[in-house]
Amino acid sequence: MSATLPYGVTAAALIALGLFGLVAQAAVLRKILACNLLGGGVFLLFGVVARRGATAADAVPQAIVITGLVVAFAATALAVALALRLHQITGAATIAGEPESGPRGE
Repeated sequence: MSATLPYGVTAAALIALGLFGLVAQAAVLRKILACNLLGGGVFLLFGVVARRGATAADAVPQAIVITGLVVAFAATALAVALALRLHQITGAATIAGEPESGPRGE
C-alpha cells in the first residue's frame, strides 16, 4: 500500500461530492460550495500525482496548485457577489425555477 493512497481516495471522494452537489442542488450557495469541494479535490489529486518518491516533490506542480488556490478564492468571492446580486434582483435564493415577481423596485 502506497503512502499516497489515502490522499488519492480522499481526492476522489471530494471530486465525487462536488459533482453530486453541482448536479443535485438548486441553491446557488450550495453550488458554489460544491465547486469549491470539486476544486479542492482536483488540487489534492494533482498534488498526489505530482508526488515523487518518499521525500522529493516537484516544485512546479506545487506552484501551480498554490496559484490555482488563489484564483479559486477570487472566483469564489466573485460568485458569492453575483449570488447576492441575483438574490437582490429576483428575491430567490435558487435557480430552480422562475421567480414569482419581477425585479424589486420596479
